[in-house]
Amino acid sequence: MKIDFSIFNPDIIKLLGTAYGWTIAITVVALAIGIIIGTVLAIFMVLPKTNIFNKFLNFIANAYLAVIRGTPSLVQLMIIYFVIFSDVVFFNRAVSPYIIAMIGFGLNSGAYVAEIMRAGIQSVDKGQMEAGRSLGLSYGSTMWHIILPQSAKNILPPLGNEAIALVKETSVALIIGVSEFFTAIKSIAASTYNVITPYLLAAVVYFVTVYIMTIGIKLLEKRLRKNEHRR
Repeated sequence: MKIDFSIFNPDIIKLLGTAYGWTIAITVVALAIGIIIGTVLAIFMVLPKTNIFNKFLNFIANAYLAVIRGTPSLVQLMIIYFVIFSDVVFFNRAVSPYIIAMIGFGLNSGAYVAEIMRAGIQSVDKGQMEAGRSLGLSYGSTMWHIILPQSAKNILPPLGNEAIALVKETSVALIIGVSEFFTAIKSIAASTYNVITPYLLAAVVYFVTVYIMTIGIKLLEKRLRKNEHRR
């Protein structure tokens, strides 16, 4: 079987463009959800265990990580779609599988982002927290205004890796009927009886996407470190 790009007629190109757009949209929204959840969980994990409330929050965070990291994302997505949202209706319409994919991947990403955030927070000298508290700032204010900004340069590289992993992991959403980029590629390969060309295109598109993301992350990391040297 030879490479034949003539199979990409205007309709197929439009289909691929829409599907690729959904892949990026799912990735961006899921990562945003993951960062929010991960930041909250990381703060729970580094709270000083001086009282029962802090210990409870620490337990919740560790339990979340254990469950999410201990089960496949495919299983989590199916549970969210077929169990949690199976009878949920908004404005007489079932929840879109695209929305569910964003939520599912976001919840999954949150567990991994939490560990990234925790490591970043703990990389900041403990004296910074003590300095903030001595100035009259609350624990939360010190964390938000002093600790998290300083940990950004250590958090960014692994967070970028998580974003790249999400781009490729979105193909799992096929199981709940989401037509993302790789699903569209498989559909084209099946309908045209041409396997080589669509999958070659998929490899190129994923490579270019990841390469651009990698360059962007490196530039942002370089800028953060340059700003640090200026202080």
